[in-house]
Amino acid sequence: MTGKRRILIVDDVSANLNLLTEILEAEGYEVMAAPSGQIALSILKDVRVDLVLLDIMMPELDGIATSHLIRSTVEQPPPIIFISGGNMQDQLEQAFASGGVDYINKPFLNVEIKARVNNHLSIARLQKQLTQRNAELEEQISRREQAEEALSVASETLSFISRQEAQQWGLPAFIGQSEQFRQISHQIKQLQSFAQTNVLILGESGTGKELIARALHFGSELKTKPFIAINCSAISTQLAETEFFGSVKGAFTGATANRKGYFEMADGGTLFLDEVGDLPLAMQAKLLRTLEDGSFYAVGGNQLKHVKVRVISATNINLEEKMREHQFREDLYFRLAQFTLVAPPLRERRADLPGLVAYFIDAFAQEMKIRPRQLTAKAMAKLQVYYYPGNIRELRNIIERAIILSAGEVIDDHQIQTSEVVMNANGILPPAGDLTIKSVKRQLANVALEQCQGNVTAAAKLLGVHRSWFYRLDDVK
Repeated sequence: MTGKRRILIVDDVSANLNLLTEILEAEGYEVMAAPSGQIALSILKDVRVDLVLLDIMMPELDGIATSHLIRSTVEQPPPIIFISGGNMQDQLEQAFASGGVDYINKPFLNVEIKARVNNHLSIARLQKQLTQRNAELEEQISRREQAEEALSVASETLSFISRQEAQQWGLPAFIGQSEQFRQISHQIKQLQSFAQTNVLILGESGTGKELIARALHFGSELKTKPFIAINCSAISTQLAETEFFGSVKGAFTGATANRKGYFEMADGGTLFLDEVGDLPLAMQAKLLRTLEDGSFYAVGGNQLKHVKVRVISATNINLEEKMREHQFREDLYFRLAQFTLVAPPLRERRADLPGLVAYFIDAFAQEMKIRPRQLTAKAMAKLQVYYYPGNIRELRNIIERAIILSAGEVIDDHQIQTSEVVMNANGILPPAGDLTIKSVKRQLANVALEQCQGNVTAAAKLLGVHRSWFYRLDDVK
């Protein structure tokens, strides 16, 4: 077997397949090409792939449907970078929701393709190494003859990990000064004193729901206890019960030892259920009993176990609508939502953009070992009026792309690459008749004035125009 990393490119346009293959093979990657989603799925059944470049717009089976099928049918699905033709706002939102980790716009930039592919391959490799190390550690612990000794070792290791995570994920790591940010920060601080209350976090993809969950845990009395994070959409329906409740030796083929489930791992601490709206109905009923009295049976076992676990859930879908459609149990909803938090989308907390942008610029500078880039006023103005369907995660990608594209130490507006969509102040696409030069300039002016608390001179400096520009807006047709 070759030691090269293997990449699968999926695109119905042969010219794109040829170009991407040429770029990536020159970097030393082993490249496979598929002209359709169906052929890509067939390849993935038999071949291990480290990364997929997947075109969104394809006939018959498009990229988003292909991504869903990869996640549901491939045992260890590889990370997916979507290929976008630009000006495809709705498709990009669906792409992130389907499991995509990133996207690349056409026309292709060689340096961007190389950087993004290398970055996500590195992340995937580290995740695989971590999974292998965790499996090795679990095997070592299971072999110990003295259960009490194993429990002691596990507890000491867990306490060390918790201290590290508390530093990384504590509430001071939040960045913001907007009213929406202050409100949710206040709610988090209040909830940190009620460590037994189950919390449901609502919000769009990319708004930092897991960060909120970690702040709730590590800022509470549970901070030295386990924090177990689970992506419910990634759990196989057939294995869900085993994953949550564990299994005993001999319960099924391949069960060569007793195995702890998520609830037992989280005993005394917090179980974080991300994308909880994707839980199968059958599993919802089983979870309900455990949430009510903390009891459960391991798969294949006859001994009733008891745990004390605080559950924090998160979702970006409308659970009330799913309840009306009888796809989510109402009794489970009320058990999970003893308190509800709403993570605001980035477009509703634009005052936090300068701080977030500065943070990402400094973080990437350290990661790439370069000097921090400076952002021009026009670049910041462009960031201020964008819609951000991918929220903070998308802002991070935009800043990373801009740093890659900037040749010098300054990031200008043409290096801020976003979907070319103009949104109004409420984040809604205006009718085509409203897309006039005047409406766009007025929107820029309103955002700049809001950012500068009504100071026209400061707003003009932010946009890089003379202050008289604001008074000439009515003359624009």
